[in-house]
Amino acid sequence: MRALICDDYQGIDALRVGELPEPEPTPGSLLIRVEAVAVNFADTLMVTGEYQIRPDPPFAPGYEVAGTVVVANQAHGLSPGDRVCGFLWYGGMAEKVVLLTQNTTILPESIPFEVGAILPGTYGTSYHALVDRAKLQKDETLLVLGAAGGVGLAAVQIGKALGANVIAAVSSSEKARFVGDAGADHVIRYDETQLRDGIDAATDGAGVDVVYDPVGGEATELALRSTRWGGRLLVIGFATGTIPEIPLNLPLLKGNSVVGVFWGRFTTEEPDKHAANAREVVEWVEQDILQPVIQKTYSLDRGQDALRWVADRKAMGRVIVTP
Repeated sequence: MRALICDDYQGIDALRVGELPEPEPTPGSLLIRVEAVAVNFADTLMVTGEYQIRPDPPFAPGYEVAGTVVVANQAHGLSPGDRVCGFLWYGGMAEKVVLLTQNTTILPESIPFEVGAILPGTYGTSYHALVDRAKLQKDETLLVLGAAGGVGLAAVQIGKALGANVIAAVSSSEKARFVGDAGADHVIRYDETQLRDGIDAATDGAGVDVVYDPVGGEATELALRSTRWGGRLLVIGFATGTIPEIPLNLPLLKGNSVVGVFWGRFTTEEPDKHAANAREVVEWVEQDILQPVIQKTYSLDRGQDALRWVADRKAMGRVIVTP
């Protein structure tokens, strides 16, 4: 089968389109014909060997997929021809993949495959973070760092769906318009305003209840200093490449929590809860409560371009490859 192949961890430029063996479903798994795969920042790290998961080459990157069931090998409740979305740790940028049943969700006819491909991990992460980990409440104030990216935009939309007042932090005027159109109540421009000054202006000096942080670096501590009593800092990831060192007197003095969000491990530690979350996300999209945004779609032959676009921080919303 055709796939975008990483042979040697030499990065995006060394990837090639070629042939990989078609995967075989084990009992309880599904063979899926891939119609769409989302491009994630993690994929750009994986092909350089910088991600925590290091598959043995050759392999295809890509972990969020949507497609049609070809073979259902003792997979309860699923049959050939079913439209599904789901995730695997790598292998998605290929014509076919094998998904475990517990990592697969039925995709209604009303949701395009391109949209379905961004629901499992992108919206799954933000839903788990805000609902399970932060327990975000109606009328609380949510600050989303890196709000124009994939998980950031999902957090803005989910925050609004939960009834929160959402502040989106971005780095350009184009991204500011983008997150404003997506529903953010206030927008802070990193490139124009100091983060704490922007938070003070948006909250009349009161601060925020929850910080959603996929960025890391110096912004993490600045945001934590601007939380209210009982605030929660959600540690999603470190897109800047810098893991911050937090002075522990800050959460002590504010009675705050620093909360880790490891969606991948959550799916294995609490599979039933994960499955319920995945169904809820799909239902919210079907009901138009959530409106995922796809910025660009590439063919498999242009998969390298898709990865470069994400690696260069140009993405607003999501980027899709259609094998």
